[in-house]
Amino acid sequence: MGKLTVSLLILLTSFTTYSQEIAVLQYKGGGDWYSNPTALPNLIRFCNQNINTTIAGKPKTVKPESVDIFQYPYLHMTGHGNVFFTPEDAENLRNYLLSGGFLHIDDNYGMEPYVRKELVKIFPDKELVELPVSHPVFSSKYSFPQGLPKIHEHDGKRPQALGIIDNNRLVLLFTFESDLGDGWENPEVHNDPEEVRLKALKMGANIIKYAFEN
Repeated sequence: MGKLTVSLLILLTSFTTYSQEIAVLQYKGGGDWYSNPTALPNLIRFCNQNINTTIAGKPKTVKPESVDIFQYPYLHMTGHGNVFFTPEDAENLRNYLLSGGFLHIDDNYGMEPYVRKELVKIFPDKELVELPVSHPVFSSKYSFPQGLPKIHEHDGKRPQALGIIDNNRLVLLFTFESDLGDGWENPEVHNDPEEVRLKALKMGANIIKYAFEN
């Protein structure tokens, strides 16, 4: 039995229940993949309390070349700096995404040029496209009729939800100029108003729900 076949069996077995773990992607290139350490635990808690998930409280850490990624319906990737995927990383991530996995890249500021370059390795035949406000990710649980919320200001640009679509399914979401992860962090980290944090958490819950159900 080949490596990909084993991976697909793991994936199909793992994704059949809402009782799940999610994971952070430890990518190469020197970027701070480990940033926003309180973000995902807070998002997990919010989801478990509000959208009927039973996700384990602490996210795992996985590397893009590892078969372990096939255990998780949702992978999260963030940071400020450089990103680099080897050919092996790109192939494994492509197989994971085309088999039902979901990757959410949340730009913590500064990732965008590196992400665009590396995504070509994963999907040389697909492009990032901006999602319309009618996309289900903006209404899977909570309604965001204007699309992606703006959580933190950096360059004064509007927030963008960019995606890669395969067979009408969003397999990769790149949230840019929004900084959702900062809004998920503990209140004292950024001193965001509660209403701002709640917007970020609700949008995060929408993404988790979409990833688990599609």
